[in-house]
Amino acid sequence: MDDAWPETVNGWELAREGHIENYRKRLANRVTVTAIWENGTGRGQVDARTEPLGGGRTLTSSRKDFRDKDAFWTAATCVLEMAANLPSLEWHTSPAPTALAGTVAGMVEAEPGTSGYPEAELTFTLTDGQTVTLCMTDEQAFDLSNSIYRLDHHVWSEEREDEEEDEDDDYDDVDSVVEDETPDVSEVRSGPDTGHDLVTVLEERFGVTEDNLLAHVDWSALIVVGEPAVSSLVDRGDELTAAVAPRWYPVVADRPGERWVVLKRTGLRYHGE
Repeated sequence: MDDAWPETVNGWELAREGHIENYRKRLANRVTVTAIWENGTGRGQVDARTEPLGGGRTLTSSRKDFRDKDAFWTAATCVLEMAANLPSLEWHTSPAPTALAGTVAGMVEAEPGTSGYPEAELTFTLTDGQTVTLCMTDEQAFDLSNSIYRLDHHVWSEEREDEEEDEDDDYDDVDSVVEDETPDVSEVRSGPDTGHDLVTVLEERFGVTEDNLLAHVDWSALIVVGEPAVSSLVDRGDELTAAVAPRWYPVVADRPGERWVVLKRTGLRYHGE
């Protein structure tokens, strides 16, 4: 059956039938994501199914009309991320590989990605000789950096503080210690950091659900489409700007026959500008 999928593009198996491109990605949890794109029509379909060849029960699917192929791949990435987080469905015939686990040997190599999107490639060499390369979007790499920082702070910082206190005791000839006053930060609020934080703010404070959201593959922008969500955000523009600052800022984009509210990452340009 795999002979019908002769090509591989960015980790997706690809089979072409005239102007139709069929993509497939089989996951370790026994879910298969299929994506079909019709060149020249602006139509496609993305499905996550419970059967390894893509013919089982549908778990989720995308809409069928897209403004361009970038929007199609945005939908495919969203469906893929959702499917990858599902528990294993234990379909015994799935050819998808199982998850790797092992001890990392030496340093982790970190290089810029080559797919055309802002991403990072992390290469791990395991003690059993296997090499594993992970391609991460800019958003995922940013979240990973923050997670490692928090891990360092909570797991190892206490040990370092104890060592520093021992060193201070050796040279402590100060009769009294002046304690600095701790500023009151109870009223300070920080805006959303990651794209997932931004989605939470939009839903909890503005009532915008995921049905009205599109995200760039690299999460450089989150797009709100459809009414009344767009009009509501436009009317509450000042409140929205304050709620998402400083990492995000909103703009209104006029599209053929509709308006979008585009929330962009600070310091990045939206490709539609």
